[in-house]
Amino acid sequence: MNIQQTPQGEIMILTLSGKIMGGPDYEKFHSEIKSLINDGYVDIVLNMSKVTWINSTGLGILVSAFHTLKKNGGQLKICEVSDRIDNILNVTQLKLVFETFDSCDEALASFNLG
Repeated sequence: MNIQQTPQGEIMILTLSGKIMGGPDYEKFHSEIKSLINDGYVDIVLNMSKVTWINSTGLGILVSAFHTLKKNGGQLKICEVSDRIDNILNVTQLKLVFETFDSCDEALASFNLG
């Protein structure tokens, strides 16, 4: 899994690419989230347009990040998921946990930054 950061004001867009499979991906993603929180970014959009596959451990990584951000007063939203991954989110009922959007712009607009 590769992670690319694109700040948008107070929100950080993380573009993930490759496969999210757990193991070293967990450490990498978890430390990324922790350092973003330390830098003051608690609202994060995950752009998953380049993610080719995610397994159950990978889903666990996303759930863990979701809870970590929530504890710190932030939110995690997901955009541009492929049909295959959208299907996985439906089957696992994680669509009920994560807010998903067709585009990054929609995800960004959904944050209420009063």
